[in-house]
Order: sequence, then C-alpha cells, then structure tokens
Amino acid sequence: MANDVIVCKNIKKSYETARGVVDVVKEFSLDVHQNEFLVLFGPGQCGKSTLMKVMSGLEAPTEGSVTLNGKKVTGPGPDRGFVYQRTSLFPWLTVMGNVEFGPKARGIGKKERREKAQYYIDLVGLTGFENSYPNQLSGGMQQRVGIARAYCNEPSVLFLDEPFGHLDAQTRYLMQEDIIKIWEKEKRTIIFVTNNIEEAIYLADRIVVLHSCPTSIKTE
Repeated sequence: MANDVIVCKNIKKSYETARGVVDVVKEFSLDVHQNEFLVLFGPGQCGKSTLMKVMSGLEAPTEGSVTLNGKKVTGPGPDRGFVYQRTSLFPWLTVMGNVEFGPKARGIGKKERREKAQYYIDLVGLTGFENSYPNQLSGGMQQRVGIARAYCNEPSVLFLDEPFGHLDAQTRYLMQEDIIKIWEKEKRTIIFVTNNIEEAIYLADRIVVLHSCPTSIKTE
C-alpha cells in the first residue's frame, strides 16, 4: 500500500551456535503503516528484539527482505531512531548535547540545531535541565532525553525496545502517558516492543502478537 513505511517479506533470522543453527525469527511478513503506533507483543525471549534489529537494519535477515519507504534496508540509517530499555546517553554530554548530537553529526549549524533540540527538550518536559548530565537525572528523565534525541534526528520510524521496562510502576505509567502525548503532537511511525499486555493495549493503534521463539505472527 502507498502508506506503508516498512514492509517485511518472509523474514527468517538464524544464528550459528555451539549447539548448531538456532532459528529466532521465521516466516515473518508485516506491513507497517505511516504514523501508526504499532506494538510488537510477546513473551520474554521470544525474539522481539532480534526482529526489531532486523526491521531497523541493525542486523541482516537470514532470508527475506525489509524495505523502508520503498528502498531495501541493508544497514542502519539516520531515518531510523532508537530508544532502548537501558538508556544509551553519552554520559559526558549534557541534555542539550545529547539531544542535538544527531543534527550536529549531520553538519547542521549551531543555531538551527539548538532551536530544534530545545523544541524537543521542551516537548518531553525537560525545560530547565538543558545543562544537566545524565547521572544527575532520574531513570524516567533519562528516557525522556532518549526520546527527545531520537525525535530530534527527525527519523521516519522510531523503534522503542521495552523502553520503560526497568522503571518503577508509577514512572512507567507517567512515561506511557507522555509518549502518547508526544506521538499525538509529533507524528512518527513508532514500533514499540513490550511483554506487558496493559502497556500494549494502552499504547497501540495495532498490536501484533508473536509466538514464542522462533517468533512469527500469532495474530494482529
């Protein structure tokens, strides 16, 4: 379809191990639509994170193909953003430094990238923390920085791999509300991985339920 951003066709992912070949993903085909909030839901260790790596280009499929905006995915690219369960912020950079990192790496001038970064810092509710370092922030605030940094690079697709899994229950609920508000204001295609059914139901436009490893689509 014309509004499909990501198209996965017959994805299979296997790894060579000491015990032989292990299949992690098999017979996976999926179309992800523009600006939808798609949740990949499945039990722990079912292959969700591996599937996300293949869809994003961080790993190549053993078989099958992934296209993004009509082009075959052969590796990572700036049109894809990531937020992980454990924040991967640069500890030596401030909040501003982390959020503006992508535009800076692309050569965008200081004034423009600072304005862009400030917009997203404000959007995630961190106004006033621009000069703080990651170790001065709570876990929820660090994830907000990660979300702002991903958005600031203006990707076509955001991949969120259980981003709230390590947070306490109250902070997790607040972050779920925040990510919906941010998504409603700044539409992006989001692919969100979770094994929490309440989280999946609350966040998703569409839920894809996965089988246990080797993973494939159970229902959607």
